Amino acid sequence: MSEPETAARKPAGRVRWIICALLFSAVVLSYIDRLVLPTLKPDLQARYGWSEAGYADLAIWFQGAYGVAYLLFGRFVDRFGARVGYTVAVTLWTIGHVLHAAFTSTAGMLIARVPLAIGEAGTFPSALAAANEWFPKRERAFAIGIFNAGSNIGAIITPLIVPIIAVSFGWRMAFVATGLLTVVWLAAWLLFYRTPAQHPTLSAEERAWIEAEPLETQRPIPWRTLLRLRQTWAYILGRFLIDPVWWTFLFWLPDFFNRQYQVKMLDYGPPLIAVYLLADVGSVGGGWFSSRLLARGRTPNRARKTAMFVCALFALPVAFAAHAPSMWWAVLAIGLACACHQGFSANVYAIPGDLFPRGRSGSVVGLGGLSGAIGGMLMAKFAGTILGTLGSYGPIFAVASGAYLVALLVIHLLVPRYTPVTSAEIG
Repeated sequence: MSEPETAARKPAGRVRWIICALLFSAVVLSYIDRLVLPTLKPDLQARYGWSEAGYADLAIWFQGAYGVAYLLFGRFVDRFGARVGYTVAVTLWTIGHVLHAAFTSTAGMLIARVPLAIGEAGTFPSALAAANEWFPKRERAFAIGIFNAGSNIGAIITPLIVPIIAVSFGWRMAFVATGLLTVVWLAAWLLFYRTPAQHPTLSAEERAWIEAEPLETQRPIPWRTLLRLRQTWAYILGRFLIDPVWWTFLFWLPDFFNRQYQVKMLDYGPPLIAVYLLADVGSVGGGWFSSRLLARGRTPNRARKTAMFVCALFALPVAFAAHAPSMWWAVLAIGLACACHQGFSANVYAIPGDLFPRGRSGSVVGLGGLSGAIGGMLMAKFAGTILGTLGSYGPIFAVASGAYLVALLVIHLLVPRYTPVTSAEIG
């Protein structure tokens, strides 16, 4: 089908894009809540005597709890759907987030960090389930790229509002005030979100567009079946290799700018905003690029892998970020890498929806989230060790630079033709 014919068939309805806006907002809020502590880290570390090892342990425990819960949420969402999944996730992470205000030591912060991690682990399994319900394959990576961009908006907003709240009202209020925003979002979610079959304002035309690809009854795929499939391992290993890079940027960028360029808490805004604005461009652009290739008649195999390859190439300069001649050259290199990560991950996140029957990919998503968190734990330990001994970000950024080419190679070797799993293979 030609591109004009495809465009002509698109419905005028906009309910699915309102759903996408809700998913985007949820990701924004999840990243604000998880980044309040890293933003306050240099100040709290100086005030309460936190060690680098203690902070690395916070990152490790967060990622461990996040990974296990991600696996369980994938299963949970397969059984109960995106609406219930997000409701449970937001409730848990809000409780954990506000609880941070009760502690001053890294050991105490763990008590709050674990429920935050468990709740936030439900963000992407629920969001991807909703995207699979509401978007056909030709639009799905673009929609994922849009709500995935919420992580960058959250990362931009946090260094702008958190220091102001902390200086004006105390650091504890930074957790309380940002936590209240998720309560507002949860009310909007419960009022508006339904599946396409149940949504009262969905037009017949938009419903037909969405349901042109059949959506199977939601039920988990047995673990033993999933782990026999190369498609599952392509997603698991892809996430294992790229997620640690993103976690490293999230947890350590404020510290990098403080350590390398003596940037103080109230001045984090400009460099972090620049980094995450670039990441936003990459997130939407990576999803748009592969969706555009699909609209032009390219196969999903060619479209997804071409987009990932371009992103992987442009991530390479981050290897030199720690040796940049000025802060803004470092910002450019890191921002480009973040853009490439988000564009690459938008296409990796599309793998479960592309290669597994609609409505039955949540368990695959959960396995990928667990593997990404395990990779993030290993990277956090590596970063803590490097910073505690060498005091340099050079080796950390060197590892980050090559992760995407390795991930693409692994994905291609496992699914060279990007062949979807059939219903007969999973029962």
